[in-house]
Amino acid sequence: MIRAMNEHILVVEDEPSIAEVVSLYLKRAGFTVETAGDGDEAKSQFDKHEPDFIILDLMLPGVEGLSLMRWFRDRSRIPIIVLTARREEMDRIAGLESGADDYVVKPFSPQELVSRVRAVLRRVNREDSTPSGDRPVTHGTLVIDPGSRTLTIADKAIPLTVKEFDLLHLLALNPRQVYTRDQLLERIWGGADYIDAGTVTVHIRRLREKIETDPSAPMHLLTVWGVGYKFEP
Repeated sequence: MIRAMNEHILVVEDEPSIAEVVSLYLKRAGFTVETAGDGDEAKSQFDKHEPDFIILDLMLPGVEGLSLMRWFRDRSRIPIIVLTARREEMDRIAGLESGADDYVVKPFSPQELVSRVRAVLRRVNREDSTPSGDRPVTHGTLVIDPGSRTLTIADKAIPLTVKEFDLLHLLALNPRQVYTRDQLLERIWGGADYIDAGTVTVHIRRLREKIETDPSAPMHLLTVWGVGYKFEP
């Protein structure tokens, strides 16, 4: 999915000056860049030539940015960094839960954006090179398939957001191993310092609501008080 060199990046940004600056810095860093000024153009570009990476402005004319990101996510697992002027924590969480790999708030440093693109690509390439991560994880009737990115319990499909799946897969792949919230932030969210550690707690709660018979008395996703969380088979 991710080429070793000269990755093709699609920049979806309706402000020409920002798109131009971002494109310039990315090209200087060795990337191939295409731009789109709205959702329809972005979809057309994607269908003609699926990129290796997307930088997506959430405030686009005629389309809601999160909806466009979900459109991309329905078709591909390529990395996405979202750009937005929204600074509230819930906006960041909404972007990440909709499938973003990172979140950059305007105004931003173009050089920092390039660094974040490189960091996400390193993380994705590292994950793709881990053989054990390709095999389905089975615990009783619970089956997590990283290939199709699906969760089934007793043959029933359970819908998960991108980060919910990543979090559950990591924990279930390493049963009984305790992870601190900081470790989970590093592994699932790339250690972005602007993401509150409470994001992990929110995701654990939502996962319990989806996989536990009684979310108030979980049997699988357990809290290790004062330390973090673990998956109990």
